[in-house]
Amino acid sequence: MTLPLDSGAPRRVAIVLMSAVGSAVQGLPVIASLRRAWPRAHITWVVQPGPAALMAGHPDVDRFLPFHRGLGARAYLRFRREVSSEAFDLVICLQPNFKGGLVTRLLPAPARLGYDRRRARDLSWLATNHRIPPSPVAHVQDELFEFLDHLEVPRRYEWDFHFTDEERREHRRWRERFSRPVLAVVPRSSNPRRNWTLEGIARVIDVAGGDFGLQPVLVGGDSEAELRDGHRLRELCSIPPREELGGTLRQLAGRLQASDIVLAPDTGPLHMAVALGTPTIGLYGYTDPKRSGPYDRFIDLIVDRHSRDGERRPSRRTRPGRMAKIRVEEVVRKLERAMGRYL
Repeated sequence: MTLPLDSGAPRRVAIVLMSAVGSAVQGLPVIASLRRAWPRAHITWVVQPGPAALMAGHPDVDRFLPFHRGLGARAYLRFRREVSSEAFDLVICLQPNFKGGLVTRLLPAPARLGYDRRRARDLSWLATNHRIPPSPVAHVQDELFEFLDHLEVPRRYEWDFHFTDEERREHRRWRERFSRPVLAVVPRSSNPRRNWTLEGIARVIDVAGGDFGLQPVLVGGDSEAELRDGHRLRELCSIPPREELGGTLRQLAGRLQASDIVLAPDTGPLHMAVALGTPTIGLYGYTDPKRSGPYDRFIDLIVDRHSRDGERRPSRRTRPGRMAKIRVEEVVRKLERAMGRYL
């Protein structure tokens, strides 16, 4: 179906992408591309409060419309009230699941563009009246780019957080606290099945700080689980790492950018670090890095315990227990490569 865009460009556009931080980072090139193609359009991004805080001040977004997922079913009632008087020309649903579909359906618009029926999970295709063509499973970023291709919008490969001058000065001050190259270590994802063992991380930290002359620094949030992991790592390491847990998501992004190398499982900070151009060692076993790994850079630093011999195409398949298969020696080799190739 041809999208009914009268003048070739919509005046009011809503983007539905309410997943976690990593998905929001992957949405940045889509936003940048739409803004360059439709400079006069008013762009609203429906997003969770956390990622909205990370993207605050982004010049390509006219309004962030928070979806308060933590309210449960009440979140949809609240959202419906908030948008009942709105009017959009086009809604683009980049989140092919029940939540994304329901929110898309609540946004008043004559055209709602989403994934094809095969890739739209939980019957979320019912919320859209226009769909991108079917395509094999690909890297998440490439699938988002398919929307641009369908809209005949040129792709822009931009992942810009638009830090202010004061934020950049804060990042420099943070980096000046360390006299050695910084290895930023993100110990955990919010999904425990994506996490490597703390014992393995501790051994890598000891090698990094003792043999390689790096300064290991723990970064991330300050949840009870993350603080507990930080305490346990200090016990396990013969050379305790510095701990810089907590702060805002934008502060975390600044620390990741100011670091020299990042070590992380498949989690939001990994995608933030890659987007910011910091060499990132990605630890994968539960999820497939060919689908959810770093995009177009630092592929050589991936530790892949998900893929099996002969598997070449990206897969949505998850493999519980595979993170424990990662060996310390594998990670150390990637760390050596990062130092030799990127520092």
